[in-house]
Amino acid sequence: MVAASIAGSGVRPQGPDVPARPVGDAEVVDLDGLRDIEFGATEAELTRRGVLRSDEDACGPTLAGHGTVSPVFFDDRLVLLWLDDPMSTPEGITVGTPVSEVRASYPSAIPLRAPRGTYRFDGLLARSDDRAYLFLHDGTTVRKIIAGYADWARRLFDEGYGPC
Repeated sequence: MVAASIAGSGVRPQGPDVPARPVGDAEVVDLDGLRDIEFGATEAELTRRGVLRSDEDACGPTLAGHGTVSPVFFDDRLVLLWLDDPMSTPEGITVGTPVSEVRASYPSAIPLRAPRGTYRFDGLLARSDDRAYLFLHDGTTVRKIIAGYADWARRLFDEGYGPC
């Protein structure tokens, strides 16, 4: 049920294959959120402030001005953000960063193995209190970054994820 809820909670960025290294100016997403978009905020509050839109042809609400960030809500609260290039962690980790750099920047990150026989990515969960980054990777480079509440990031990894 969680996977279904999360899968329908926002549009994941689409596009060509992830480049070997990201290009462009990265905007930083920390474990509080993105600029004026905080984890735990309600859909109503974000809509009132004009940062959440539901008028686009997508599988769920989108963030105004952030086409490479997809919000994930549960019980009307923002619990996760899916990030794509050019978004960055404060340590400079972006989609396309080598996994070795993630391990160097987050030495206590917990390795997570995707179930055998699936097409899912392995992960590295870098937790800080109740928040975390989940770096999904192909063994060489980061393919997706999820930021938000640690329990929700772990549930998303354990229960699976998929396109809308």
